[in-house]
Amino acid sequence: MPASTVALQTAFIALLFLFVIWIARSALRDLRRPDEERWAGRSSAPVQEQTGMHSAARDPRLIVERAPGHAPGMEYEVGAGAILGRGEQAEIRLEDPFASGRHARLTRQGGLVVLEDLGSTNGTYLNEERVTGPQPLHQGDRVRIGDSEFTYVTG
Repeated sequence: MPASTVALQTAFIALLFLFVIWIARSALRDLRRPDEERWAGRSSAPVQEQTGMHSAARDPRLIVERAPGHAPGMEYEVGAGAILGRGEQAEIRLEDPFASGRHARLTRQGGLVVLEDLGSTNGTYLNEERVTGPQPLHQGDRVRIGDSEFTYVTG
């Protein structure tokens, strides 16, 4: 094999390696930023302010995809917030053996709805990533607690 071909292959691998390092550093830098900064770029303005069009806006809600004791398609309005869990004080009651009594909390913060795990044993997952602190929800996000899975919708 000619030396120029080996040199080109080596250069290509080195550039590929540098590109992967650059992507990893960018992702880590973004993850280290506080949540307020990370989500500041996302607009929480109502649809009519963004497009000038009026919509039949409904409160944010969770739609059941699958959950023991619930029919798929059932909807739970978030309102000012809600507790998800097996306990009596939960507004969204889960008949899931992997759910804690007070498993997770949804709270309204301005135009956002924020999901927070309440120290559950088995964890709360947002888009299949374990929730380790308060996380804002966005249209189409998937919330999973044990075998129960919900889709978050805003309109």
